[in-house]
Amino acid sequence: MRTLFCQTEEQTQRLGLCLGACLRPGDVVLMFGEMGAGKSVLTRAAARALGVEGPVPSPTFTILNMHEGKAMRLYHFDLYRLEGADALYEMGLDEFIPARDGACLIEWPERALEAMPEDALEIRMEYGPDGIGRRISLRPRGRFEPSRLEALLARMKEEEHEYSDD
Repeated sequence: MRTLFCQTEEQTQRLGLCLGACLRPGDVVLMFGEMGAGKSVLTRAAARALGVEGPVPSPTFTILNMHEGKAMRLYHFDLYRLEGADALYEMGLDEFIPARDGACLIEWPERALEAMPEDALEIRMEYGPDGIGRRISLRPRGRFEPSRLEALLARMKEEEHEYSDD
């Protein structure tokens, strides 16, 4: 597991851009965190990196939004309103996890944890001690290759240097 501290929303966006640039078809990213912790910020930035144009709203009421990107399709799930994995199965949405033609970013996976694949990148977002910054832990699970996480973090470090005048 690797942990980052993002002081600003812009730093969280940079992480999302790096995440999106490193995603491959079939990837699943499980995003845990309280309301307002930055899951949607991370997702919107990842969508931009994948070439998704236009708004990327949270699918709180629809559960799933699919976005066409230039690199691949993005399946953005928000499971907050689900009452369990059975609801996901009843809607047939589990068939998109994982997706062969794109990556899945899943907010609130704990609402249907038994339906989540073991092979995933787990991201946990917590408020920092000041209530403003975010502590973000990233952990590869199952067959999600740790080297891919290291590549993402190396890309993030390059981005920090590129924006060091901020």
